[in-house]
Amino acid sequence: MDLIQLRDVPLGRLLVVAGHLTGQRWNRYLAEEHGLTQAGMVTLMTLAEHGELPHRTVAERCFVRPATLTGIVDTLERDGLVERQRDETDRRSVKLALTPAGRARLDALTALIHSHRPLTSVDADPAKAAVVREFLLEVIGSGEDPGTADFDPTC
Repeated sequence: MDLIQLRDVPLGRLLVVAGHLTGQRWNRYLAEEHGLTQAGMVTLMTLAEHGELPHRTVAERCFVRPATLTGIVDTLERDGLVERQRDETDRRSVKLALTPAGRARLDALTALIHSHRPLTSVDADPAKAAVVREFLLEVIGSGEDPGTADFDPTC
């Protein structure tokens, strides 16, 4: 889509397009610069925040099924970012732990996230950024189901 074509598009549709494109760009950046998927990043963040956890608990905190987490952990383990540890008291239970390499990878990513580097010239301007932030927080917090609100993202 051309930016000129988007000028008259309703805000709801712009929000959907912006979210979609931002997600694609973020996922590409994660893969190219950090060798991670979104799911892998969330798994590392969960382990960093909570420490060693059972596989099932990590799945719950990442909002995925345990079977889905298995593939994510296979990749993270292959890359040396997490390790599986058998629970000594219950050999059926597997705990996941962040490795030093996983911690380093996450620290680099967290530094970028918290760098407050502007994404655009609009968010480089504190007054404009405050308006955009207020809008986004209101959209997120409205709790409106798009089907029942006066919000049509397809227009």
